[in-house]
Amino acid sequence: MTVRLLSGRALILALPFAWLGLFFLAPFLIVAKIALSESALGVPPYAPLLRWTDEGVLTIVLNLGNLATLVSDSFYLQAYLRSLQVAAISGLLCVLLGYPMAYAIARAPANRRTLLLILVVLPFWTSFLLRVMAWIGLLADTGVVNALLLGLGVVSQPIALLYTDFALYAGIVYCYLPFMVLPLYANLAKLDPVLLEAAADLGARPWRAFLTITLPLSVPGIIAGFMLVFIPAVGEFVIPELLGGPEAQLIGRVLWTEFFQNRDWPMASALAVVLLLLLVLPIAWFQHVQGRASR
Repeated sequence: MTVRLLSGRALILALPFAWLGLFFLAPFLIVAKIALSESALGVPPYAPLLRWTDEGVLTIVLNLGNLATLVSDSFYLQAYLRSLQVAAISGLLCVLLGYPMAYAIARAPANRRTLLLILVVLPFWTSFLLRVMAWIGLLADTGVVNALLLGLGVVSQPIALLYTDFALYAGIVYCYLPFMVLPLYANLAKLDPVLLEAAADLGARPWRAFLTITLPLSVPGIIAGFMLVFIPAVGEFVIPELLGGPEAQLIGRVLWTEFFQNRDWPMASALAVVLLLLLVLPIAWFQHVQGRASR
């Protein structure tokens, strides 16, 4: 009985590990191999790591110059820092906007929560690209927002909203806000209302009960939602390309340029490897925080 239980458990654990190995570890090793290669003219545009010398000896030729360039070249460093900054600010904006939404849904009557959750995920029923393109029509000089401001007499001439940081953050927050609302709602919906009733019986005002009970208990949901926004926003390409200005040189745009315009696959692969390592750090930190909270 024990042997069968262990074998069944090992089989169940082997399936997700095999999935991760096939679709995550193997592609990562391929990209890491290209990152350590040298650029070359041809198809593919990089030299193999294993080469035969004139004496017939098989050697491994590693090129660490791409990784050194990432550290020494200020252009790539600024792209990384800019990406982390945009992702962090977008995550904070999603927290400020998503927390009231998630709180309202969690405190809504049970027969209305399903409808409210459907409204939150409703944008996902349309194409991501179409939703981003819609912001161009809203923020253009002849778009809806400027037409409304001109009609109300707030401004005398159109405001430059498109291809600015405002458009960049608006697009990212709009597209990733549901990733903040859903985990926050799941966390807030599990809170025991008896705690708030006990705080009220002890004389605590609603705002004080929120600050001392609801907010601390919802921190895991805030962290989970922030990570779900932060991680994809770091490598975002479509939104900065369509809504951001020339200064929005995020790492996703730099990756696209290196791959498709410069055809420097080793440099682009090095950028991708370093980006993945930067994203693994907050994930590991989040798991550490979750482990301490569960203990």
